[in-house]
Amino acid sequence: MKIGMISFAHMHAFSYAKHLLEFPEVEIAAIWDEDRELGTEMAKNFTCLYISDLDQLLDSDIDAVVVCSENGKHKDHVIAAARAGKHILCEKPIATEVEDAKAMIDACEEFGVILQVAYPVRFAPAIQRVREYIRSGTIGEVVAINGTNHGQMPGGWFIEKELSGGGAATDHIVHVMDLIRWILNDEVKNVYAEFDTRFYSIDVEDCGMVTLELESGVIVSIDPSWSRPKTFPTWGDVLLEFVGTNGTLSVDTFKQHSTYYNDVEGKVQHLSTADDMEKGLIEDFLQSIKEKRRPSITGEDGLRTLEVVKAAYESDKQKKVVTLNRI
Repeated sequence: MKIGMISFAHMHAFSYAKHLLEFPEVEIAAIWDEDRELGTEMAKNFTCLYISDLDQLLDSDIDAVVVCSENGKHKDHVIAAARAGKHILCEKPIATEVEDAKAMIDACEEFGVILQVAYPVRFAPAIQRVREYIRSGTIGEVVAINGTNHGQMPGGWFIEKELSGGGAATDHIVHVMDLIRWILNDEVKNVYAEFDTRFYSIDVEDCGMVTLELESGVIVSIDPSWSRPKTFPTWGDVLLEFVGTNGTLSVDTFKQHSTYYNDVEGKVQHLSTADDMEKGLIEDFLQSIKEKRRPSITGEDGLRTLEVVKAAYESDKQKKVVTLNRI
């Protein structure tokens, strides 16, 4: 199976490419990046071609692409790949606008290609156990959820609204929201959110709180802030607490780690000792192509989480509850 990488703008691209090469039947055939220097460096690192013309990459005999460009460019890259008949793994969020996400989904359906959105946290062993517990009724009926996805401020294009679509809310709400939808099989009804910029001198929000009411009546709070300092031993966290009628279940997704006191680089690091969630994502994408099946994480999953993000921004702007009306 031949894979093409479309951009290394997002930091996850390196990890995805590394995991692709762990499967003996997979070859990274070529890399495209509008940054010629970065693309050439990555092609050398992964021993493949650098192609400066995206159309040339898509006209080649590759089977699929991994899109890790800036959020605002996902639409163009995904639709171009779909028209070329290539299966697609797209970094989250699926897009920066709801209508763009719908256009991407429609294009992939029209040309008969797989569109999977990169939500690797679904493949974290701890999260999969939580889903089993919740689905089996271990804590009874879930009535409330408290979630966080704190992180370090990434800088670069992530803080340029035209390219990213927004700040911490765009970057982090989607991960927690995807897990909640997947675990509970529920959708968001009402959204209230307040955002601000408190930690850094940037043009997008770096902190905030989101309160949701699901269609089932479950109440959810999410803190998606870029509140972790540069000295924090890992990029951030994904914490979830489920309050049920028979008990409470809490999970720290990255708790399973060793602590590395790194004198060479002068920092303390948390090194995960759990199964690699990003490898699980890549394996699932490859299997969906081989088996010609619907991917585990669909374009619609990406759309639904994006709808929540956009409703949260609207709520912050209007200072009132926003109700989601899906068609």
